[in-house]
Amino acid sequence: MIVLLLLLAHLVADFWLQTDAMVKNKMKNLKKHMLHHLLTTGLILVIIWGYSHHFTNIFSYLLFPLAFIVMSHLVIDILKIKLLDTIKAKDSNSLKKLWFFLVDQLLHITMLLITCMIFFHMTAPKIVTRLLQLLSEENEIGSLGVLNTFLFIVILFILATSVSGHIINLLVGSLPSEFANFEGKFTLNNQLTEEKSSHPSKIDSHFTEQYHYLTYSNPLPSRGKLIGYVERLLVISLTIVGAYPSIAFIIAAKSIARFKQLDDRNWAEYFLLGTLASILLGLVLGLLAKKIIM
Repeated sequence: MIVLLLLLAHLVADFWLQTDAMVKNKMKNLKKHMLHHLLTTGLILVIIWGYSHHFTNIFSYLLFPLAFIVMSHLVIDILKIKLLDTIKAKDSNSLKKLWFFLVDQLLHITMLLITCMIFFHMTAPKIVTRLLQLLSEENEIGSLGVLNTFLFIVILFILATSVSGHIINLLVGSLPSEFANFEGKFTLNNQLTEEKSSHPSKIDSHFTEQYHYLTYSNPLPSRGKLIGYVERLLVISLTIVGAYPSIAFIIAAKSIARFKQLDDRNWAEYFLLGTLASILLGLVLGLLAKKIIM
């Protein structure tokens, strides 16, 4: 329970309480970001302190672990920001930013596990053994318990929505505005006729002009993000119940809705990469949930 609670606090502070503006200029908003972690982690540690240790030894079970988590998070974030600043001028490759993000999150989770081992008397073999038990074929239904199952579902929801959305955004890069608003294109033919009446027989001169137009829409900024959230949650649900063929209908529905835009090759490649990445993440999280919960 302690590991899940600390992981939940980290995800809430890093993804739910952090705005897009804070992500773009993290150094400027670093104090606000650390305040989010201080509040969420502090609240969770108070719950752990009261539930497991009956509000005794405040330094060992509350203040020291809180200081360790916040300070380690601060150091990791500053190092990440400095490293990202060094590659911005040389390379804008989104894959590098994605690797930085994954390593950053792995380091934060490692610090949470170290906190559990130092301050809450857990051991690495015990944590690994428990994880292997949950992923094994012999895992019994309900072995997590009601509270841990609830925490796992909330964490899974955050991973399927905000975390996966950020990963996909880093993977495919930012979408140019002309692709984001592109709806389709059409051609108009204009024919002009000139008559010369001076000659006994009329001579018609025909002039044909073609005009090519691109049509654009003004979509709501959060609409695509919300579609991605619902898509991955549906894939997770279908994976848990084993309805894998139904996942194909999700891809078909998205393709039909974007049929006109698929005429543009650049937009089609962007759409295909984002959709496949979203489906893949949904499948991985769904299989994980099926192993642990079911």
